[in-house]
Amino acid sequence: MFTKHVDKDVHEDALARIEDYRNNGSSMSIEISELRNAGDARGLSFSLPAAALEVLGNVADLHLASTGPQSVRGNHFHVSKQEIILVLPGAAWSFHWDEGEGLPVQHRNFTGETAVLMQVSPGCSHAVRNEDSTVLWLLTCSSEIYDPSKVVARKVI
Repeated sequence: MFTKHVDKDVHEDALARIEDYRNNGSSMSIEISELRNAGDARGLSFSLPAAALEVLGNVADLHLASTGPQSVRGNHFHVSKQEIILVLPGAAWSFHWDEGEGLPVQHRNFTGETAVLMQVSPGCSHAVRNEDSTVLWLLTCSSEIYDPSKVVARKVI
């Protein structure tokens, strides 16, 4: 995921948009769920919950990415889009986030034994760190097409 480093005016505009988002009754949050493996002898099988897809409204962008050992993806927030991040089983990893500027950074560690889904609201900065020596795979689904002008850097790790 590309993290754009923006100037002060763009950052202030992004914060104003997030404030509008909150004022329209939308809450900023991160929801994390470990998905049930419905696989069989052929292999693993995970389905996204319908409620998670409803949050998106529609899937306008789908992005598959690998993250090398000890690498980080993210450290940014999206100005207006909803995002679902699906981390596939395999490598140990950690998720780091905040729920808005000035709010505490949180984190959670995962063993990589199952698929994990994170629902990320606009304004919530987030990052995934591969804690393992093997490649970590993740898939993101977003409510809007990727637009680097709507991605704002804010470190959480």
